[in-house]
Amino acid sequence: MTDFDWLSLEKDEELLWSGRPKIQKIIGIGFTDYVVTSEGLYRKNGIFSRSVQKIGFEKVQNISFSQGVLGKKFGYGNIEISTAGGSGIEMRFMSIESPREVQDLINKRIKHEKGESPQKKADQTELLQNILKEIKEINNKI
Repeated sequence: MTDFDWLSLEKDEELLWSGRPKIQKIIGIGFTDYVVTSEGLYRKNGIFSRSVQKIGFEKVQNISFSQGVLGKKFGYGNIEISTAGGSGIEMRFMSIESPREVQDLINKRIKHEKGESPQKKADQTELLQNILKEIKEINNKI
């Protein structure tokens, strides 16, 4: 992980992953940083003037990764993120190490955000069963 003085996290937001383009790591110049937190995806460009982009998980419509021949050999690739209502790809993590693992991490966070985690499903099922029980009791009293 690197110094993220440009990143202001919310109170309960946690840093889950960070990376830089592989070529940038080799030459040691920090123009671009990518970050995945518990709340969303961030991309920072620039040193002297910064541009920071954030996409919350609730807005992510599609995520994909790609690797060329050299990427497969050396373990790097690209991740492309599209948002609901957006026009194509809204954010790219270019030439990052282990793109499939990063894609999996992002997909897990998206499912968690959308309430698809096993615990949330169990909680929702229990809530619906309690509501159904109350409706039946009300119907029996009528």
